[in-house]
Amino acid sequence: MLLLRALYKLFNQYLMKVNFLFRVLLFGLLGLGIFSCKDEEEIEPIIEEKVNPNIAINKWIKDVMDEVYLWLDEMKTPIANTSDPEDYFESLLNRPTDRFSVIYPDYQELINSLNGIELEAGYEFTLYRESSSNNNVIAEISYIKKGSPAAAAGLLRGDIITKINGTQMTLENYRVVLGTLDKPHTLSFIRFSESAGGFSSQPDVSLTPVQLSENPNFLDSIYTINGEKIGYVVYHFFSPGPGSGSTAYDDQMDAVFLKFKNAGIKHLVVDFRYNGGGFVSSAVNLASLIGPGVDNTKVFSKTKYNSYLMQFDQLKNVQTTFKNKTQNLGNTLKGNRVYILTSTRTASASELIINGLRPYMEVFLIGDKTTGKNVGSIPFEDEENKENKYGILPIVTRSFNSLDQSDYINGFGPNIEAKESSERLKPLGDVNELLLRKAIEQITGVPSGARVQKLDRIDVGSTLERKTRFGNLIENDPIAKEKLTELYQIKLEDN
Repeated sequence: MLLLRALYKLFNQYLMKVNFLFRVLLFGLLGLGIFSCKDEEEIEPIIEEKVNPNIAINKWIKDVMDEVYLWLDEMKTPIANTSDPEDYFESLLNRPTDRFSVIYPDYQELINSLNGIELEAGYEFTLYRESSSNNNVIAEISYIKKGSPAAAAGLLRGDIITKINGTQMTLENYRVVLGTLDKPHTLSFIRFSESAGGFSSQPDVSLTPVQLSENPNFLDSIYTINGEKIGYVVYHFFSPGPGSGSTAYDDQMDAVFLKFKNAGIKHLVVDFRYNGGGFVSSAVNLASLIGPGVDNTKVFSKTKYNSYLMQFDQLKNVQTTFKNKTQNLGNTLKGNRVYILTSTRTASASELIINGLRPYMEVFLIGDKTTGKNVGSIPFEDEENKENKYGILPIVTRSFNSLDQSDYINGFGPNIEAKESSERLKPLGDVNELLLRKAIEQITGVPSGARVQKLDRIDVGSTLERKTRFGNLIENDPIAKEKLTELYQIKLEDN
């Protein structure tokens, strides 16, 4: 028994030695492995993969759209969150119903453009087929902006641009050519001479774009024709002023109407033919100068949001009232009527005024069928992520007048049709200019007797359609904006 115990003790001691040696060997191997790995890391360091910045940008886009998009229930399933933000935004939209939601690479440039501040040479034009027998495209200048390089170069409304940088525009290349207009460029053009009865080539002009602040109050005139005193105002887009908080443009419009009122005009013609939209606040300001008997107790428009937002009390019954304006002309206008000149590029805030005034007076349209935009946008920026420069303009609202009418998705048809493309352009404000002439004939009941050559031209497009503000109705109601911001902050905290 003792022998067995001794043998057992020796065997245990042997096992202990073996285990000790094994542990030493094991730790030694591990040590070699660690130092070996360390050497390998020093030779080939591990490179951490950078997080795709599109993920954060696209998350912001989705968060905003999930809250404010008018067609929330019809919003599409997004593509991969690593996708280009412009493609990601587009993938969410309820096309083709939604014709107007857009994304811009720079929020500040978006805001500047909505206020009429852009890098440009200061002229707008309409594109036409040169002939049905070829694909050439020519450009007829619609108007020249005051204080612009185009004005300094002597360009005029009605000039025909034949080439840009020596390139003949065609149906295939004109979009590419138009993309060069924010850089120095040269125009070849011809001009019509009334005395000669034809067009003649003019010396080429070279233009260098500048950061131009366009004033939407383009022209105002007073005419007395056949005993009728007529006020005429040309307004190109809706903006309260050139910068944040400015109301300079609205104030100028007030001054125009005060001049009309002091002159005792009995008829008003408002020219929206080139007006593609802008800020609701400026539409309210102008409508308040026109409507008869309107004040801050009368409803100009009603605003409705998506199914999610409409459950909040602040957004259930949003109504915008007229303003109290001492310059208001409404009660002095004969026949309780306003004449509005339109084109296919008359859109959004212009149509909001047409719709908002109709319950209070006759709105007589002369020109072409309008665009048809009864929905509005709010510009959004990512205030949490300074690396995200994008700005988005999703459709957020639908507009109604005081009678709950909003049935102009296909545009407003004119009472008298007159297409600007059917004649050579005369200066805006000339009583023989097509649309103004038609308005004067309607007011006086006397044909003008003007002899004009009718043209048959195919309208291809316009530089106006390339403007950020085109087709935009920008909601800037502070109560709604405050509520939307509050909801978004809650969402951020929940996440």
